Amino acid sequence: MAEHGGALGAVYAAKSAEEVAAAYDGWAEGYDAEMAATGYRHPSIGLALLARHLPRGAGPVLDAGCGTGIAGPWFGILGWPEVWGADISEGMLAVAARKGAYARLMRAVLGQPLDFPDGAFAAVISTGVFTTGHVGAEALPELVRITAKGGVIVLTVKGSLWDGGFAAALRAQPVELLEVTEPYVSMPADAATTPSRAVVARVR
Repeated sequence: MAEHGGALGAVYAAKSAEEVAAAYDGWAEGYDAEMAATGYRHPSIGLALLARHLPRGAGPVLDAGCGTGIAGPWFGILGWPEVWGADISEGMLAVAARKGAYARLMRAVLGQPLDFPDGAFAAVISTGVFTTGHVGAEALPELVRITAKGGVIVLTVKGSLWDGGFAAALRAQPVELLEVTEPYVSMPADAATTPSRAVVARVR
């Protein structure tokens, strides 16, 4: 199997949250252009699913693991005026801030306790986060906790993670699964990329 090189390889090889943050800090300025060159699909697919299940004007929405804010400018266009962004990397957050699309930006580590009240968000979207060397099912309870009853959660999940216990862990949460996509390749121009799925759940 082909292996990822460069900045993406370094991120996938990280062994701790601190290493992930450091790798992304170093990649922040070149991230958007490099990901565009791979044909990166996760943000577009996540936004499309959110648009199918979250009414216009609902909010606030949390972009969890927002990175450089690739999705940021689209939220307002699609009708959600208040979007917050959270990410592990201060460097990525600095790039996201320059886009002016987020009502608030803050550092947060998914998989650890999040500094938001119960039911704070009408929706949570997290794309490109549940993948190799990043975050696993341990982050689900907090994402469910901070989503309002009846709110939706949109996630993209690497196929190996999905099949390795994530799907079962999600179904064990107090949610209703609304959609699970067929497997798709998130970076078509990167031969090392293995399939992912996107999923939508409604909090009970």
